[in-house]
Amino acid sequence: MNISILTVGKLKEKYWRSAAEEYSKRLNKYCRLQITEIKENPLRNNPSQADEDAVKTAEGRDILDKIKPSDYVITLEINGTALSSTQLAACMENLAVTGKSSIVFIIGGSLGLSKQVSDRADLKLSFSAMTFPHQMMRIILLEQIYRSFKIIKNETYHK
Repeated sequence: MNISILTVGKLKEKYWRSAAEEYSKRLNKYCRLQITEIKENPLRNNPSQADEDAVKTAEGRDILDKIKPSDYVITLEINGTALSSTQLAACMENLAVTGKSSIVFIIGGSLGLSKQVSDRADLKLSFSAMTFPHQMMRIILLEQIYRSFKIIKNETYHK
């Protein structure tokens, strides 16, 4: 299975990069993982709604340029569907069984996702009604993908 993570922005602190490297290393046993960082568009101080919309649209175009028509797209959105770890694992296993070999997870920028990206999603996934820093969200996502594979393979780790 091919797992891609498209994320707006870079991991700046060393501890986030170390955590991402660790989960990436662990995931190599289960899938082909690719993480693509999309350039964060600058936003001026005291931006108008039009300025914010322009940033989300530009970031959205950059994200959509990286997605293939055959990709199964999962966006991370506060108003998405909340799944337990076992439900996410079952979803991923079902995708594999039904021939969906390329899953793309998308983490938007600080302003969220453009409507065009959200509309492209096959699944809108919510990890919580809370807002998390984007760098932390990448690590949480990597951990949950790893946990999903451990559940699918019935290997110890989940509990």
